[in-house]
Amino acid sequence: MGTLPFFHPAIPRLPLPSLPKSIALHPLSCLRSESNQNVDIPQTISNDGQNVKQDNIWQLFKEAQQNILYLNKQRLGAIEELDKTNREKHLLLNKIKKLEAEKQAGAGKDNLSTCSELLLRIDAMVLSSMISPGEASELRSLVINHKLSMADVFNITSRKKDPELLGELRHFSDGHKKNGFHIVHICTEMTPLVSRGSVASYVTGISRALQRKGHLVEVILPKYPSLNLAEMQGLREVNVEAYSYFNGQLHGNRIWTGVVYGIGVTLIEPKYFSSFFNRDMIYGYPDDFERFSYFCRASLDYMVKCGKHPDVLHLHNWETAIVGPLFWDIFVQQGLGGTKILFTCHGFNSQGIEQPDKLALCGLDPLKLHRPDRLQDNTNTQLVNILKGGIIYSNRVVIMSSIYPKRIIVHNLSHELEPTLNVHRDKLVIAPYGLDKSTWDPSTDYFLPENFNAENINGKAVCKVSLLQQLGISEHSSSILVGCIFSEGRDLDEKRVKEAILNAKQHDVQFIFFGTNERSISNQTLESLQKELKDDNVRLLPTYDEALLHLVFAGSDIILCQSFLDPTDEIPLIALRYGAAPIALTSDAATNRVIPFERNFIDQDHEATIYSKLINSSFGNMSLSLAIDEIRANPAIWKRKIMQAMAHDSSWDGECYDVHFAAYSAIKNM
Repeated sequence: MGTLPFFHPAIPRLPLPSLPKSIALHPLSCLRSESNQNVDIPQTISNDGQNVKQDNIWQLFKEAQQNILYLNKQRLGAIEELDKTNREKHLLLNKIKKLEAEKQAGAGKDNLSTCSELLLRIDAMVLSSMISPGEASELRSLVINHKLSMADVFNITSRKKDPELLGELRHFSDGHKKNGFHIVHICTEMTPLVSRGSVASYVTGISRALQRKGHLVEVILPKYPSLNLAEMQGLREVNVEAYSYFNGQLHGNRIWTGVVYGIGVTLIEPKYFSSFFNRDMIYGYPDDFERFSYFCRASLDYMVKCGKHPDVLHLHNWETAIVGPLFWDIFVQQGLGGTKILFTCHGFNSQGIEQPDKLALCGLDPLKLHRPDRLQDNTNTQLVNILKGGIIYSNRVVIMSSIYPKRIIVHNLSHELEPTLNVHRDKLVIAPYGLDKSTWDPSTDYFLPENFNAENINGKAVCKVSLLQQLGISEHSSSILVGCIFSEGRDLDEKRVKEAILNAKQHDVQFIFFGTNERSISNQTLESLQKELKDDNVRLLPTYDEALLHLVFAGSDIILCQSFLDPTDEIPLIALRYGAAPIALTSDAATNRVIPFERNFIDQDHEATIYSKLINSSFGNMSLSLAIDEIRANPAIWKRKIMQAMAHDSSWDGECYDVHFAAYSAIKNM
């Protein structure tokens, strides 16, 4: 008998259908030639021989069947790998297209990068005593007033040495009026260099929006060891001594400069207090006040040394709020009389409560500031409140809140700061968070099979069909597709998710569960749901795919959000931009009534953001079941509501920019 076909040992032998024990076979004959003579072989085979032969045949048949099953599995695996490779290829091509589009659309960004580099080079000149602070101020104004023409002339600044560059700057004529603000952020985070909270994306988002509108923005950060320095263009150390005052003495700092997204970035690294920022975490240490007050004082000393005279110093949270008292009590008399202070507060949970005597470390007078109308804490009067000082010592306060109006924030969410906020209520403004429109825009999104916008949403139907086909979900023209997208660091409410699915099953609804990045996927939660929800209309995707994430937003009719409570959560913003109704997973399955926090809103509250009013009036008081019913009962009205929501500019360039520009303008004219 010949060699048996290959049999894979990992595949169990499957039982075969019952067959007759014996089959009548034709007699077998075999001829053999020996000495050129034919010899006849007996043509009768015993019953035992027939049974042995039959067993061998069936053994071959069974093993062949198992090998066919194994090969089928291998074939399916190969097809899956091919599909994965094709998706990765498609993703790479889309990224290349996106980068090319950004390059073509961002010619102005190169100009801004050149201007930012020029400003940083001027800083180096004054620190090395090549020019005086006064001349540095004049040259900096020259650059700011002539951003575009300067960029055309000095587009290769990195190749020129400081003396050559200085000579060209001195001969550059001044003949135009200033048409934008010069803003300097003093902050502790900035995407993509370092990101631990909402400050990072906000600083980058609003700075890029301001630059696109013609303003000039700079950022000053501590130099952490975890900084993603690869994202900085033209990174270099300014080899001069930059001193700052702390604890009664002058201390040296190393200064690093570079450009990120066309924004000039300065990094301050203490020499003597080298351990202040050389740590695993950014926040959460007992000496956080010492660390950040040192950085704030060093930032102001650096600005004075360089002769910087920005229109606005922009501060963030309690970590840099001490700049306010430092500025008005010490630095305003050092050439910064034309500068104003804008303070952004991202929340009131952390306020920087400290002993009053610590204020002396950075040169402030504790006796002068430890008063009820200044930094004295409203609850524990023996201590000082640094966040309170930021509110009092600023010209405008921007409170970031996409959802809550001013009155709710002041009365319910200010954590004992209500008296202070009421006194300074006139300088409080509310701004929503925004989106990066180069990433989230259905009209230009290269991840989508067909683009669409608020005026023409026909491409959304194409995206829905493509999504269903890609995931192998059956297509029904009457079905409603619900995407449930959860973010990093937010636990999925498994109980409410199950209730939502069970309540919607009778309405011909399909669900897709997905995460916004690799770290947001909870495999344990997904596996638990997968076991309990054996439904072809429910698809759980444990593997992150950027292109698929965009398609889920574009193809879904509804995006089921964790809640609307987190003002930094981008999911409701993206949903609106992509024509999907954001519905909060906060409804009571039994009563279809939403949790009461949203009833506090008043649609016409003039102190609420436009985004807050839009959410509240259209989707905020709606459970998933009510949304499904409305889609079924009033499709034309629903479509009109979706198109109106899409028309709202939820990017950093929209309402968020408008609020900030108004605040800058107001304080500049004081």
